[in-house]
Amino acid sequence: MDLTKILSISGKPGLFKMVGETKSGLIVESLEDNKKFPVFSHEQISSLKEISIYTETDSVSLKEVLKKLRELQQDKPVDNPKKASADELKALFIQIVPDYDKDAVYVSDMKKVFTWYNLLLKNNMLDFTDDEDEEVTETEEKPSEKNTEKNTDEKEA
Repeated sequence: MDLTKILSISGKPGLFKMVGETKSGLIVESLEDNKKFPVFSHEQISSLKEISIYTETDSVSLKEVLKKLRELQQDKPVDNPKKASADELKALFIQIVPDYDKDAVYVSDMKKVFTWYNLLLKNNMLDFTDDEDEEVTETEEKPSEKNTEKNTDEKEA
């Protein structure tokens, strides 16, 4: 799943998919109603790949959080996160990120993560099979790099 083209825009609800670029910004498409519109460079735009959740020790990428949430929910949406109580949201969030920083991660952040998860799930954008393929490819490439180094050493000898 490539989160680099999925965007959050400050002041606009929901998520957006980048579909093009202009001189002064981007063309985005809403994941909720598929409407396209321009977003300008002075607006605060964040790629979901850049977002992470603070923990007591470090931080966890949003991608990992979404992956754990999908496993926990078994590909089902979270029941209406906007109407859930703070205690319900915290109970679910602690199952995904047990050591989240309770001072830095607010209930509103949890609601946003669950709402984004539901939106990405609805649009079939939570496919993590690419991640597994990348890990296998990286593992396969490392031995070939070693072989290249050996061949270079043999040529010098």
